[in-house]
Amino acid sequence: MNLDTELSQLRDAYVARHPQSQSRYQAATAVMPGGNTRSVLYYDPFPLAMARGEGARLWDADGHEYLDFLGEFTAGLYGHSHPVIREAIQAALDGGINLTGHNLLEAQLAQLVTSRFPSVQRLRFTNSGTEANLLAIAAAKRFTGRQKILVFKGGYHGGVLTFAAGHSPINVPHDFVLGTYNDQAGAAALVAEHAKDLAAILVEPMQGAGGCIVGRPGFLADLRRLATETGALLVFDEVMTSRLTPGGRQAALGIAPDMTTLGKYIGGGMSFGAFGGREDVMALFDPRVPGHLGHAGTFNNNVMTMSAGIAGLSRIYTPEVAVAFNARGDALRERLNATARSRGTRLQFTGLGTLMNLHATPGEIRHCDDIPATEHTVKDLFFFHMLAHGFYVARRGFIVLSLPLTDDDLDRFHGAFEAFVDRYGQGLQP
Repeated sequence: MNLDTELSQLRDAYVARHPQSQSRYQAATAVMPGGNTRSVLYYDPFPLAMARGEGARLWDADGHEYLDFLGEFTAGLYGHSHPVIREAIQAALDGGINLTGHNLLEAQLAQLVTSRFPSVQRLRFTNSGTEANLLAIAAAKRFTGRQKILVFKGGYHGGVLTFAAGHSPINVPHDFVLGTYNDQAGAAALVAEHAKDLAAILVEPMQGAGGCIVGRPGFLADLRRLATETGALLVFDEVMTSRLTPGGRQAALGIAPDMTTLGKYIGGGMSFGAFGGREDVMALFDPRVPGHLGHAGTFNNNVMTMSAGIAGLSRIYTPEVAVAFNARGDALRERLNATARSRGTRLQFTGLGTLMNLHATPGEIRHCDDIPATEHTVKDLFFFHMLAHGFYVARRGFIVLSLPLTDDDLDRFHGAFEAFVDRYGQGLQP
């Protein structure tokens, strides 16, 4: 079976089924470069134009309905227009937005977050995970008086802190040291080499955008030890992984970072980010202290995000719900992998809980260099196949569950994957 030929047929069918999306995309190119203002959402031959969403469902401009298995790249934990979230946002709107001062909500959300993450003794809000990581780096450099930041290839810490293929020309010009994810010996050697200048070790406990590559417990524990020994700060980027347990991946591992960055779902689906950690580090931002670090942001404490975040953490995504929800995700991933093995394919789904990613290799994936450079054809085939069956996933094979998805929805997804391996199995063998 020629997978390229099969993919071409799926793409042609996609074009034929989506004339309105194509038309809207072509119009957008007249006012935005490539018709796009968020790179991850673009794909050939043109991206879908989504018209509306409700619960776990989406409808595109041509009226096609999809089960949403992408969940706004983890920010959409609560689905589309959850009634409790809507009520909270409406209450905030009724009280007036942009109040130009401290409001009655920000400390409530801060208390909810710090109660979930004991290592976060103090925190401040931002509008994105990108901002949170930028400010965590600034704090680490100021606190330690050092300049270098150890990061890992395949990592993603925001639009200007991306290391998918190493260094990126769009990155902010910090002095980065680039390591290999899950390589304990390599990380130890880099820390030893740069110990006197190392301000922070910035790491995702699971590389999300890098393909849901799970950080080995020993590797992450060793980073904690190395940071402590050298006086650098260990920063856990839990923008994605914070949803995997009531207290994030750090709670599951029993590792207390010096700082944690957060984002995505904690703002109830609104624009959100946060950074926090040790009280002595966060004291750098205390405006009562002479020489403090300034931290601006007109919408840092906006009432819509604060209200939605409070409602989400206190009334919907309780610790009990988080545990049960991620257990459902683990069960689905195990079913998908069992199907891939039983059909004799080279496919596997990596990840934890409600976050997973398809890969076209049966081997262990420790870091991004273990991912075959040629797997994009299989991922494209999977993407267009799932769209044709009414499921919306990321082009790169990223799959995210949201709370409104039912067990029947998960069964249907598994059935669509079974149809995929049955249809293309000959071309998916190792």
